[in-house]
Amino acid sequence: MVVIGMTAFAQARDVPSSREQIMLSFSPLVKKVSPAVVNIYTKRVVTRRISPFGGDPFFEQFFNGGFGGGLNRQQIESSLGTGVIVESDGVVVTNSHVVKDAEEISVVLSDGRQYDAKITLSDPQSDLAVLRIDTKGEDLPFARLEPSENLEVGDIVLAIGNPFGVGQTVTSGIVSALARSSLNINDFNFFIQTDAAINPGNSGGPLVAMDGSVIGINTAIYSRSGGSLGIGFAIPSEMVQTVIAAEKSGASNASVVRPWIGASGQAVTADIADSLDLKLPRGVLISNIHRASPAKKAGLKVGDVVVAINGRDIHDPAELKFRLATVPIGQMADLDILRQGNRMTLEMEAMAPPEDPPRNETKLTGAHPLNGASVGNLSPSVSVELGLETDREGVVVLNVNRRLQAGRLVAPGDIILALNGSAIESIKDLQRELALAEGKGVFDITIERDGRQSRIVIR
Repeated sequence: MVVIGMTAFAQARDVPSSREQIMLSFSPLVKKVSPAVVNIYTKRVVTRRISPFGGDPFFEQFFNGGFGGGLNRQQIESSLGTGVIVESDGVVVTNSHVVKDAEEISVVLSDGRQYDAKITLSDPQSDLAVLRIDTKGEDLPFARLEPSENLEVGDIVLAIGNPFGVGQTVTSGIVSALARSSLNINDFNFFIQTDAAINPGNSGGPLVAMDGSVIGINTAIYSRSGGSLGIGFAIPSEMVQTVIAAEKSGASNASVVRPWIGASGQAVTADIADSLDLKLPRGVLISNIHRASPAKKAGLKVGDVVVAINGRDIHDPAELKFRLATVPIGQMADLDILRQGNRMTLEMEAMAPPEDPPRNETKLTGAHPLNGASVGNLSPSVSVELGLETDREGVVVLNVNRRLQAGRLVAPGDIILALNGSAIESIKDLQRELALAEGKGVFDITIERDGRQSRIVIR
């Protein structure tokens, strides 16, 4: 085992000053970590329609693939990716998209050993998944997760993976940037950027620091051709640790519960900083606070600027969301805020978004345009589940039967704002107005989708 002390780590940050230093090899580090890196092979059965037009786009456009004569055929689709063993009893971390819809998963170690694996938790929000393999009591090599907080731009890192299925490959580079938050890759948008070559097949593999610790999981690249352009992104290890903790606590797929602040705001721009007499344009200016939020209970007010959580600086709303998501439910978080030029600290409990009011999921039936839609009362819990703003109230579409009339008008996530001029604030309101509208034969429905309002009028 290679152990690098604090003195050696400090020296590793220096620019090489001799030929001997330049010739230093990463080989001991690779030998330490690579046995814990695994290739992941998945299989799933997909049903494809064999078109009588042979897939000709000219003819397909007229029939939307629905012209008679086509056959449905099942095919086995394979894909590959990378993972890393983080515990000796067979706990593997990878990307959620690597194992999405997989019916068979095989994990192959660098020494050729192969195991069947099962998904114990898939979290699409963070694009992380936890797999477990039955080692039959055998201890496997593993890599340790360490916080990425000590990274600095310019630090050397290694990426290990299985690009294009050629086999385990190691690439090196530096940390190009920290806290990248404008990518829309997953729900948290907070990444380590590196120029270590990352290609298709590297997804789910570890980003390794010079002390041999895993400080991120490689997840995406920016590319015009599909190959590496030296712009790769890794999910920080802090988020990985929260997903592993959720798996151990018994969370099921897509049910990782994260803390809810119950407040929203905007990044502090240079103009805002000037108006508030702030030295630097950093932090989140709070513009809205939910009545039942832990932020309100902690004393946060509209107009406050959140500048740090638990001592970690906050630059924008994406970083605020990420930092809060790594605080365990039930623990207290320190919010450093600026209020009228004064810095103060508020203690806030990390709590799950409440389902208040109860969603009361209801399937709508009857002679009206919303027949076939299932709706529920909006609450912070439902809003988080659907990716909506948590301060919204009213009635939201939860599910739709596409074969019925509602399937042509509304979609999950649509908020029903009004019916025939009457505001809809609860399911009871909606049911009452639908009954009245059936008698009149006129349905003037106002909905909101992706922040835009539209009217549907049916007579």
